[in-house]
Amino acid sequence: MNNIIEIKNLRKDYSDGFKALSDINLNIRKGEIFALLGPNGAGKTTLINTICGIVNPTEGEIIVGGYNNISDYKKARSLIGLVPQELTTDAFVEVIDTVRFSRGLFGKPKNDKLINSMLRDLSLLDKKNNKIMTLSGGMKRRVMIAKALAHEPRILFLDEPTAGVDVQLRESMWNLVHRLKENGVTIILTTHYIEEAEKMADRIGVINKGKIIVVDEKDNLMKKLGKKELIIELIEPLPVIPDSLSSFYLKLKDNQLIYSFEEKHGENHRLSELLNLLHNNQVKFKDLKTMQTSLEDIFVTLVK
Repeated sequence: MNNIIEIKNLRKDYSDGFKALSDINLNIRKGEIFALLGPNGAGKTTLINTICGIVNPTEGEIIVGGYNNISDYKKARSLIGLVPQELTTDAFVEVIDTVRFSRGLFGKPKNDKLINSMLRDLSLLDKKNNKIMTLSGGMKRRVMIAKALAHEPRILFLDEPTAGVDVQLRESMWNLVHRLKENGVTIILTTHYIEEAEKMADRIGVINKGKIIVVDEKDNLMKKLGKKELIIELIEPLPVIPDSLSSFYLKLKDNQLIYSFEEKHGENHRLSELLNLLHNNQVKFKDLKTMQTSLEDIFVTLVK
């Protein structure tokens, strides 16, 4: 089985008529990092909570590791670790005790060697005997990750894991995510830092108004929806674009000519043609540079 999560015709309606999720069909592959992107209120957290069994669906089926997440709830849930957006920990408990407790909830035997290793990876080992109330917000979020990993799940949900976390800690957190992936753990994350999804994810899904609007390999998404721009820095201002260049649909901005194109066969010939025409029209330029559309640009386009 290549898919570790299978979601079929999932719907979630609330009593006030609000449709939080509509006709969700989605497969998550074993061992991948899947980024779920969407604006606030799009349904990301509702979808995660429904997969984890925290929210009951109105309709549809969710299979986790071969187990139905309702009829085989305990088996399905034992495969999942969840790091929620909200920091919910007992303020007066020591770090190591809350992580031990989370492990014990799933019937796992005591294993302080494993827990200490995990705390070390999360830069928490020197804080393991501290009460949670004494920790900073970033450290508390790391404790939440430790609690989610304590029972050695095969799937890890990270719902906005780096919110309020400094840059250095964010880097160490993503290093841990890569190590988990190398050990076969499937990671599903939501994030408002789109550059993180661009850097980390294998596949990306975009959800908006409770509906999945696109799911694709990150590289495919960038290739299909992303564009490149050739920016031509002019030596002298150009009053108008010559008629002979009209087929290139150039934009004139300040002292720049901008040509948008897609990476495809024959495009290099097209670029050479453009440069020759500029020369023939005595349009002089001092610099050329290309820019690639970012994932954030694509995301904004998709959710408009």
